[in-house]
Amino acid sequence: MSAVVVISITGEDGLWVADLDAGTVIPLDPPAGSKLKEVADLRKTGTSITKDVDFAVVVKSAKDAASGHYEG
Repeated sequence: MSAVVVISITGEDGLWVADLDAGTVIPLDPPAGSKLKEVADLRKTGTSITKDVDFAVVVKSAKDAASGHYEG
């Protein structure tokens, strides 16, 4: 099973690719005319898109996440 996630956070510009197997996160500029670019552009209208993600949350820092901190 692939362990790569394309992510973005409300209020931040751009997309990121997180490769969970490699432990890396890099910026992604989706190619013009691609379906990913079309979907990414929907963010500008406030649309949230989720596919095959069963948990995601934004926390203030990695330290907060490691300590189990979560504000719902």
